[in-house]
Amino acid sequence: MSFTLHGIAVSSGIAIGHAHLLSHSSLEVAHYVLPKQFVAEEIARFDAALLATRSEFAGLRSNRPSYAAAEFDAFLELHQMILDDPLLSIGPREMVEREYCNVEWAIKVQTDALAAQFDEFEDAYLRERQADVKQVAERLLKQLSGQPGHQPTHLRHDVETILVAHDLSPADMIQFKPQQYAAFITDAGSATSHTAIVARSLNTPCVVGLHHARELVREDDLLILDGEQGVLIVNPDKAILAEYKLLQSEWELERKKLKRLRTARANTLDGVAIELHANIEKPEDIVEAKENGATGIGLFRSEFLFLNRDQLPDEEEQFESYRAAATGMKGQPVTIRTFDLGADKQIKGVEHVASNPALGLRAIRLCLAEPQLFRTQLRALLRATHYGNIKILIPMLSCVSELNQTLQFIAATKQSLDDEGIPYDREVKIGGMIEIPAAALSLNVFARRLDFLSIGTNDLIQYTLAIDRTDEDVAHLYDPLHPAVLHLLSHVIGTANKLGVPVSVCGEMAGELAYTRLFLGMGLRQFSMSSAQVPSIKQRILTTSLPEIAALTQKILRADDPMKIRELLDKLNA
Repeated sequence: MSFTLHGIAVSSGIAIGHAHLLSHSSLEVAHYVLPKQFVAEEIARFDAALLATRSEFAGLRSNRPSYAAAEFDAFLELHQMILDDPLLSIGPREMVEREYCNVEWAIKVQTDALAAQFDEFEDAYLRERQADVKQVAERLLKQLSGQPGHQPTHLRHDVETILVAHDLSPADMIQFKPQQYAAFITDAGSATSHTAIVARSLNTPCVVGLHHARELVREDDLLILDGEQGVLIVNPDKAILAEYKLLQSEWELERKKLKRLRTARANTLDGVAIELHANIEKPEDIVEAKENGATGIGLFRSEFLFLNRDQLPDEEEQFESYRAAATGMKGQPVTIRTFDLGADKQIKGVEHVASNPALGLRAIRLCLAEPQLFRTQLRALLRATHYGNIKILIPMLSCVSELNQTLQFIAATKQSLDDEGIPYDREVKIGGMIEIPAAALSLNVFARRLDFLSIGTNDLIQYTLAIDRTDEDVAHLYDPLHPAVLHLLSHVIGTANKLGVPVSVCGEMAGELAYTRLFLGMGLRQFSMSSAQVPSIKQRILTTSLPEIAALTQKILRADDPMKIRELLDKLNA
């Protein structure tokens, strides 16, 4: 029987293959009472499973594969922290001792209690970490059942295989990568889940949030997964199968064509040069950026050097990372953002609790509140400028006083390096991120004091519309094409161009193909995005004539009806 399921598309592509169902340790476990003489043995089972799970995480960390996502270490650290939480590491054994219950039931009860704590967070991203709690608990249960982790299955090489699971942890995804699954499907998950992030990094089609796929799909069913539309077709008829085979061929052909554009200049049809830069988290990401044709690094998220560790990186470690990025790009620009910590990215020793983290002490606010931490980073950054074309980017500026304090810190750091005779680029460019409406609306003041600007569309949209796009209850209201958002974007780009200040976009919108011509029509000449998105954006630029899109862009900016804006955008991209 053929049927269709709809989920959340998180990694694009079209896959056709046979289903392989992955069993999982459900938290719906049995509850029974043990005779007193077996309690010690039950506790020993738990201690052995806990030790084995810790060893499993240690093994994954020490054997981290080269294709793992930049955030993979962060995922493992989070899962290790959850495992070490007293509710999971101590609570179950105490419950067995107290109630004489089986340890599986004790883990289930303690997991529910820990997940409930995450449910109290206002931040939607943090609430979603309940899924990580359950993934860790399932690993424990797997150890107790004698089936540690999800064991990769030997796949047939004569057919494509699509993995169908209730849920997958980041560690599972990495373990399954060498098995060459054509796609991943999960009942659980969201666009911001760790499964989604890893799937995108592996460039593997993936749809999550299907809810009932694991129970409705049977082993070896023929599946079509549309990673663009979030559609799963089970046992398609011949006509549908033929149609999707054609679409799949076209998709693969398009990907091959895009690879050939790597060395082409990103010029419009009328000869205007556009800069396409990449966003990275660590120096090693530069290899992929260059392979995809990026001509610079538009955003080096330096905060990833600070995460998931007991000791903060000292000046020397930071300097080596920044210098490696600079030398790796061989004179091409490398824009390094000072650490954007706070909110959901906390570091040990500098934790700050806030009722609304996204509006609290984060980014440059945290830098100014932790001057020693900030000075250490600035010294490392300035020292690294001697070895390449490094620019420094300040995140989340909202008022002139913050900018003045930041520039004073930089001046003082330069003086300290002068006193020590340490070389650095005295003309290093300092830029600011425009991601708060207040900064966008008072742009003249910032533009006069900064060498360049970078628009962070993710936060600019959320702060403009007062919407957290990861919150399912209001996610439908998150709209990059809201007239207020478009007016702010056009205002920032237009004002910067008039003042002769370079401006780029480094948020998610920069890598969205639907918005490329709209940005070009607004006057944007520099984009920064995930490395994998560079080829498709370049292709769109190569087929665009600026004079031809000018009038339609202005119509979009004058429109105030969302439906009309989308209609005009479709014409712009036709």
